[in-house]
Amino acid sequence: MRTLLLLSLLIFLALKGQSQVSEDKVLHFVGGNLFGMVGAGLANQISDGNRAWTFAGSVGGSLLIGLAKEGIDQNQYGGWDNEDLLATVLGGVTVGVTIDIFKQKKKRKREQLFRDAIGFKIDGYTHPTDTISADTSLSILAISPNVLNRNR
Repeated sequence: MRTLLLLSLLIFLALKGQSQVSEDKVLHFVGGNLFGMVGAGLANQISDGNRAWTFAGSVGGSLLIGLAKEGIDQNQYGGWDNEDLLATVLGGVTVGVTIDIFKQKKKRKREQLFRDAIGFKIDGYTHPTDTISADTSLSILAISPNVLNRNR
C-alpha cells in the first residue's frame, strides 16, 4: 500500500511538473542536447579524449546554437528570451555530464580487464613480472610459445 501511495504521488508530481514547462522550453532543451552532442564529439576528436574539453565542447555547442536562435528571434520577432537560452544550455550540460559518466564507466571497465589479463592483484600486490612467465606473456600477446622453441 505504501509503495502504491508513493508511486501515485510521484506520478502526480511528474505530471504537475511537466505542465509547468512550456513546449518551447522542451524544444530548446532537445536542441541543446543535439548540438551539445555535436560539440562534444568535435571537442573529443580535437582534444584526443580530454574530459574537460569534451564537456566544454558540449556546453559550447549548445550555447552557440542557443545564442544563434535567440539572435534570430530578436531580429524577427523583437524578443530575446533568456529562459530559452538557459533551457538550450542546460540541454548541452546534461549531454556533457552523461558523456562523462559513461566514458568513466567504460574506462574503469577497460582498466579492470587489463588488470585481470596481466594478473595484477591489489590484495596481495603481486607485480605482473613476478607472476608471468615467458609462456604466459607470449600468450597474452597471442603468440605461441612454440615460436621460441623452433630454433632449439
